[in-house]
Amino acid sequence: MIEMTLREIADVVGGTLHDVPDPEVTVTGSVEFDSRRISSGDLFLALPGERSDGHDFAGAAVAAGAVAVLAAKPVGVPAIVVTPDSGAVPATSVALAHDSDGSGAAVLAALATLARISVERLSAAGGLTVVGVTGSSGKTSTKDLLAAVLAPLGPVVAPPGSFNNELGHPWTALRADTGTRFLVLELSARGPGHIAALAHVAPPRIGVVLNVGTAHLGEFGSREAIAKTKGELVEALPPAGLAVLNADDQQVAAMADRTTARVVTVGQTERADIRATDIRLDDEARAGFTLHTPSGSVPVRLAVHGEHQVGNALAAAAVALECGADLDTVAQALSGARAASARRMDVRTTAEGVTVVNDSYNANPDSVRAALKALVTMSRAGGTARRSWAVLGEMGELGEESVIEHDRIGRLAVRLDVDRLIVVGTGRPSRAMHQGAVMEGSWGEESILVPDIGSAIALLDDEVEAGDVVLVKASKSVGLWEVAEHLTSAERARGHAGGTRAGSNTEAAGVSERSERTEGTAAFCRTTEPSVSEAES
Repeated sequence: MIEMTLREIADVVGGTLHDVPDPEVTVTGSVEFDSRRISSGDLFLALPGERSDGHDFAGAAVAAGAVAVLAAKPVGVPAIVVTPDSGAVPATSVALAHDSDGSGAAVLAALATLARISVERLSAAGGLTVVGVTGSSGKTSTKDLLAAVLAPLGPVVAPPGSFNNELGHPWTALRADTGTRFLVLELSARGPGHIAALAHVAPPRIGVVLNVGTAHLGEFGSREAIAKTKGELVEALPPAGLAVLNADDQQVAAMADRTTARVVTVGQTERADIRATDIRLDDEARAGFTLHTPSGSVPVRLAVHGEHQVGNALAAAAVALECGADLDTVAQALSGARAASARRMDVRTTAEGVTVVNDSYNANPDSVRAALKALVTMSRAGGTARRSWAVLGEMGELGEESVIEHDRIGRLAVRLDVDRLIVVGTGRPSRAMHQGAVMEGSWGEESILVPDIGSAIALLDDEVEAGDVVLVKASKSVGLWEVAEHLTSAERARGHAGGTRAGSNTEAAGVSERSERTEGTAAFCRTTEPSVSEAES
């Protein structure tokens, strides 16, 4: 963020100074809501968590080097205090799920204001370009590709993982400083107006809309409502800006009429300004294709997995070209880009020869279909068929369409000829997925319904063999990454070497917790973390 004195920050956010001996002290660092991550010169955010309150960590944060605390009440150390407003807590807010009195809402509103001031000043100075990305799926993967293709042009700030809601968005925006050339942001939504609000926090010059799918269909009510909300991003662009739209998605392409910015379309259709042809997949479902642009064509071979990554790569290419990259640099950057965010098509082969595709961060019908197709491609590559396993859990927030969509996924697994389907869960959606597979023609134990993660792990430990390919995917709330992390754990490998089953649901959960803490997300601790993302929304 730009350097500001405590007096300036208080004036900007409408707060009052408490226990501040010198109002001219400057915040030279950034903002942080994890007291363990405080560095000298930072501003600490006091936010309510599940079991404790960030205000209780104010003293520790200042002792660790924070200049002051942005809080909703005096905390006995230097603080900028804003007034709580219980009426300002949105019913759908995940970040404010534990805000009982409006204190968190007040701090987040102040954070948003501070982020906007910082971004506006950096942009006005001519050094910062803000790029926003939205869509029902693929935001995080595209964000990672964007960071890779823009890096040759200058310093890039992009969110770790899926920092894309009313907390993660301004937190990321405030990572940009006078040395930052590009700020890449994800914009998520759980209802109308959410993307417009995020765009107001950090006004983008370039907006990318990937697709309109069924994620959070239960909260939006219809795909049309989702499309209307996703289009809020292009409506926020200035006339001198650029909208990058997916020409292969009719609802996205129609957003061209909703913006005053220039429009560049991407896709596989011949109508697209930037398009892909000659798409082919290697043994690990990594796509190669010819990238066609108005300035020429060039071959690209992606290092990320899944054919669906082609569309993400096209969007990233369009942005990089707009920002001044040449075609060869774009192709080289795309070909060298690796998955930077955890649990998104993370492909690993164990010492036993089992290939594990950990795509467990989140799930919606579109992303599950893409992952299943990648699984089948990988299992059939190389001339020798390998046994394919799909370990799937519930896809959340699909509303009245939930049972139907889960049934469709079960049927698709059979149509794609996935060898084994393990459906994890006891709810109606999980049963519908299993039953869909059975009704489509699954027989014997090709599809099996298990009650929990431990049961899935036990089954896999008993039956997975060298050469098998295992996909793990579900909504984040299911926590199915425990299965993937168990399969790739050293403990399991040692257990199999000794002829016994290794690991348990408890051990797998421990692996998951350690991995979550090192993923790049911020938290007071595991039990007090305010959510920074609305993944797959």
